[in-house]
Amino acid sequence: MSEQPKTANDHYNEVTLKLHKEELQVSKKWIETANVTVYKKSYTEEKQILVPVRREELIIEKKILNSEGETDKNIETIRIPLREDRIEVTLQPTLLEDVEIYKNQYEELKHVIETLKEEKVQIETVGDIKLTVNNELL
Repeated sequence: MSEQPKTANDHYNEVTLKLHKEELQVSKKWIETANVTVYKKSYTEEKQILVPVRREELIIEKKILNSEGETDKNIETIRIPLREDRIEVTLQPTLLEDVEIYKNQYEELKHVIETLKEEKVQIETVGDIKLTVNNELL
C-alpha cells in the first residue's frame, strides 16, 4: 500500500506508515595526503688556490778562458734539477650534518556535527473529535 495520508472515509482500508529516523554512524578511512621523496644530491664547486712550490737545481757554469787568462764571454751553463715540491691534493670528507628522517603518528579529537532527521506521525482532525492516545483524552 502507499504511504499517502488517508482521510476518515478510508477507515475500512488498513494503512501502514513507515517512519524513518537517521542515526549517526562514523567511520574513518586512511588516505594518503602527500608523497615525499627524500634523497641526497651532490653539488660540485671548483676551487682555485695558489700553492708556493720550491725547486732545487745544481748549476754548473763553465767559463772558457783564452790563452791570456782572461775570461771570455763564452759561458756554458748546465742545470740539473735535484729536488722539487710536488703538489698532492687529498680530499678529506667531513661530516656536515646528521639528518634524521622518521615518521610519527599523532591522534587528536575532532568534533563532528551532523543534523539528523526523524519522522513522526502527525494527526490532523476536522470537526469536534475527541482524540485518545494511550487511554488519555487529548
